[in-house]
Amino acid sequence: MSVGEITSLLRGGIFETLLLALPLLLSALVVGLVVAIFQATTSIQEQTLTFVPKVLVILLMLGALGGWMFTSLGDYTVQLFRMIPAMAR
Repeated sequence: MSVGEITSLLRGGIFETLLLALPLLLSALVVGLVVAIFQATTSIQEQTLTFVPKVLVILLMLGALGGWMFTSLGDYTVQLFRMIPAMAR
């Protein structure tokens, strides 16, 4: 296996990880920003006010995108397993 093939495998793994994590992280970021603005304007400094909405939004996003995420990760895993015989040469 050449360095180029290893680099391609690593790049594909990192891209797949980012692709799967990005919707969850962006939704948590947006909710955190909205809650922070709400807290700043109302002077409410309750810690659970930031935690609970983020968890709920992440769970909703997982419910909405879970099928796509599972399919994408499954396809990537099948692709990796199909490459094993070529790597053994």
